[in-house]
Amino acid sequence: MDGIIDGTRFASAFVTLFVIMDPVGTVPLFLSLTGGFPPDQVRRAARQAVLVSFVVISVFAFFGQRILAYLHVSLPALQCAGGLLLLLVALELLTGRGDEPMRQGDTNVALVPLGTPLLAGPGAIVATMVFSKRVNDGGDFTAVALAVVAVHLCIWMAMAFSVPILRLLRESGILLVTRIAGLLLSAIAVQLVADAVHQFVLAYR
Repeated sequence: MDGIIDGTRFASAFVTLFVIMDPVGTVPLFLSLTGGFPPDQVRRAARQAVLVSFVVISVFAFFGQRILAYLHVSLPALQCAGGLLLLLVALELLTGRGDEPMRQGDTNVALVPLGTPLLAGPGAIVATMVFSKRVNDGGDFTAVALAVVAVHLCIWMAMAFSVPILRLLRESGILLVTRIAGLLLSAIAVQLVADAVHQFVLAYR
């Protein structure tokens, strides 16, 4: 029904985006990129990174279909590509071979690489577009929108309070969370590829 938030859809979108964007896993990356910054600048970088990510994801949620149509790319193709890229990221999380981006010169790290592609990467963009395509009424739209906002709020909290979080979990705790996130992310990636293949089969059968 219109106007009623679909709790299942909200939970599905929130969990998927939370695992893909990995707020806790961004803490060590955020600390390495903002090392030596004063506290107020660290908080400003957290706000800017979350804002950039939110804007990028929102643009693709609303206009992603038109962008793909202009490029003559189907959503299943993008979904399959995103799933394969997510699988590579998941393998890096599981094996610990991911390369941490380093801060260079006076570049605003809140924009690149924090805002994009670390947060608003292909996985988050594809997932948001998929959920947006499944929106049928106002309740679905509200559920997906709230999920996107909630995940970005979690990311902002993780970055804003990164130092106490790191002190609480320690490196071993964050490593454990990262490994679990990698396992869940690999499952999501395989499901994205499987769904894309299924849509291809139905389209060309």
